[in-house]
Amino acid sequence: MSNKLVRISNAGLLLAAACLATVIPANAAQLSTDARTAVPHEVQQLVVIDYRAMQNSSAAMDLRGRVMPPELKQFDEALTKSGLNDNHDVEQLAFALFRPSPSSADSLTTVGIAQGQFPTQDILANFRKNKVKPVLIRTNKVYPLAKTGMVLCFVDASTMVFGAKDAVQKALDARDGVEPSMLTNNSMMEAMKTVDTAALWSILDDKGTKVMMKQVLGEAGSVTDFDTVQKRLQGSWYGMDFQHGVKFDLTISTGDSFAAATISSLLTAAVLVRKMSGSDAEKQALADTAIASDSGRMSVHFAASDNDFSSLLRSPLFQSMVH
Repeated sequence: MSNKLVRISNAGLLLAAACLATVIPANAAQLSTDARTAVPHEVQQLVVIDYRAMQNSSAAMDLRGRVMPPELKQFDEALTKSGLNDNHDVEQLAFALFRPSPSSADSLTTVGIAQGQFPTQDILANFRKNKVKPVLIRTNKVYPLAKTGMVLCFVDASTMVFGAKDAVQKALDARDGVEPSMLTNNSMMEAMKTVDTAALWSILDDKGTKVMMKQVLGEAGSVTDFDTVQKRLQGSWYGMDFQHGVKFDLTISTGDSFAAATISSLLTAAVLVRKMSGSDAEKQALADTAIASDSGRMSVHFAASDNDFSSLLRSPLFQSMVH
């Protein structure tokens, strides 16, 4: 899967960078056991979207429209032709950015997982009608999606795995117990517990957190202080809510108070720098951003109205980050 498709998995991450560098409750976007077992153990970042909650917010759909890459749009179109209506059938959508093996530290791939009430029999009948033949991976039937380079597999009536063939193979290996899944990744499972009731949420391991912080800090990420503390970054997680405006909360775990305070200071400095050159929307985002540290964790809170958030999405800096 190309780097462009990885962008949708980093939608919340890019929003965090945009906010910081410019800087009835929603239904829980929780993954089923089948979906969790399809995420490989070496996951660097997992992003989960509650489609129903997103569709009730104009700001959320604006975000989705601006960061969705062409490949995912092609996938949407292919599914629609197969009989799946993503506006009604998909309830949760997840993207896992993972390393194919523990030794492939610099090699990443992405797999998508969709949950919902799918008209599986209708979709499979349409595949048969169009003479689309599946490839068997053990007992799993994997179907190619024409003109996308992607494949999909229904692992049960309510869970679908999709993406590049190799990525889906790895996901099915994890689900079938051939390879370890995220269920054995204790740090990521613990992080998930803190955010999986948000409309959009993400968890990152130590490597993913370092990448995120480099993006967020920009030039400030090259200073000696960051080089010193980045080794202490243990992981991070964030959640977004779209019920009344837009709320974003990010937590970074460092394990010690000094590292958390240092990261907090660097972020604060980066925000001040951006205030001097940002657009009106970016400056407003900075004014709505609070940064703090406590007991080995650094936190960021951002809140805005739907209108202010939509203005931020149209800002030059945000556009430069997602294109």
